[in-house]
Amino acid sequence: MSVLKEPKPAKVLTALLFNPSLDQKNVFEILTAHFGDMDFISESIRFDYSAYYEPEMGSDLIRRFVTYRDLKEQDGLVSLKLLSVEIENMFKNNGNRRLNIDPGLITLERLVLATGKNYTHRIYLGKGVFGDLTLIYKKGSYTPLPWTYPDYREPVVIGWLNKIRQKYNQQLRGIG
Repeated sequence: MSVLKEPKPAKVLTALLFNPSLDQKNVFEILTAHFGDMDFISESIRFDYSAYYEPEMGSDLIRRFVTYRDLKEQDGLVSLKLLSVEIENMFKNNGNRRLNIDPGLITLERLVLATGKNYTHRIYLGKGVFGDLTLIYKKGSYTPLPWTYPDYREPVVIGWLNKIRQKYNQQLRGIG
């Protein structure tokens, strides 16, 4: 018989997709005000994996990943997505987004992203939000799944996420 218990809190990740005209410093200030102090900001990488966002956001998009110092309860992923949509709306221009925020939760076992798009491998969490199991941790590294987005498969991104996982593990142990 299983015994129900609350899981350990998770590390919050926001995967940001920017229109190059957007002031990233302003975005980071607003994210800090809503999500808390940042403890990791990735380098910028060019997002040329898909043209999906171009009709709304334009071309030459930039991807960055950010994590936050304070850990959050895992059942808060829906709230993180709803907050992310509110922040995206702050930066709209003529009704078009210039910023896309995909919040996620990093645990020792996995990375789960929040999305508003349903698909076969996504689990409905409530309020129009689905959980996307994006990466699993096995054999010493986060590992892509057949449906993992191409940018999350990049060795540099997996390297960043592995380092973030180390920091998260230290936080759980009370070291960091």
